[in-house]
Amino acid sequence: MAKFGSDLVVKALTDERWMLTEDLLYDSDILGLVTVPKWFITDFASVPRLPLAYLLAGGTANAAAVVHDWLYNTQPCTKLQADRVFREAMEVTGIAGWRKNLMFTAVVSGGWFTWWGYASRKKRKN
Repeated sequence: MAKFGSDLVVKALTDERWMLTEDLLYDSDILGLVTVPKWFITDFASVPRLPLAYLLAGGTANAAAVVHDWLYNTQPCTKLQADRVFREAMEVTGIAGWRKNLMFTAVVSGGWFTWWGYASRKKRKN
């Protein structure tokens, strides 16, 4: 059964960016152990600061969002697997079904730009 093996511990860098100060461990049924290192910088869930969108999804699922950000950034799996791990991690943390489905649908449909941005940056480094 999927579970977090540590708590999310972060330090605010700005209003929209945080750095992990401890490793975040997530044992996924889909990918196995995912370790997000303590130096990783995240924006949590990239929810637009529009009032309704932020009211519905802002400030929630932070640990799941960090794992998802790490998977997008490092790409050790497919985009679909990363998105499914996000949904799985939201389930583990008890995010309400309607909110989980809303956030999952948003990353599946809108995450392509971010996914390919990381992929092209990775290619330039090689």
